[in-house]
Amino acid sequence: MKQFRYNLQTVLNYKNQVLDDLKIQHAAAADLVNRKQEKIQNMEGQLSEFQHGFDSTMQQGAPIETLRLYEACIDGARTRIAGEKEQLLTLKKKEKEKRKEVLTAKVDTSRYEKLRERRVEEYHKAVQKEEEVFAEEFIVRSITCGTEKGACV
Repeated sequence: MKQFRYNLQTVLNYKNQVLDDLKIQHAAAADLVNRKQEKIQNMEGQLSEFQHGFDSTMQQGAPIETLRLYEACIDGARTRIAGEKEQLLTLKKKEKEKRKEVLTAKVDTSRYEKLRERRVEEYHKAVQKEEEVFAEEFIVRSITCGTEKGACV
């Protein structure tokens, strides 16, 4: 019997390539989210340093200009943090969309893989059946040749 050949192998290969590309895109989106979260944490650390400096300067009785400078720094840091958090939400949304695309592509690819598995099973069953038929024919010929002398060559 001829070798097994899956007619949709090129489609399966293409679907796997699409899935791999989507996984890479999702990983990049997730990396951007992680970086943005780290940046926000660093900015919040700076904000707490400004607030601590403001508190200690206020206790020491510093001039009003110094306190206003601290307030401006604190307000600016809060504004930047708020902007970064908005960008983070956008990045999370994009990452979630990529995750959905990956899941859809996985389902699509798995359909072709399962179809291939079924076809391989069918092929193996057909091969086994063909081997059984051949064995039966061989046994029948052997028995008939054994009873009729000189009839089988």
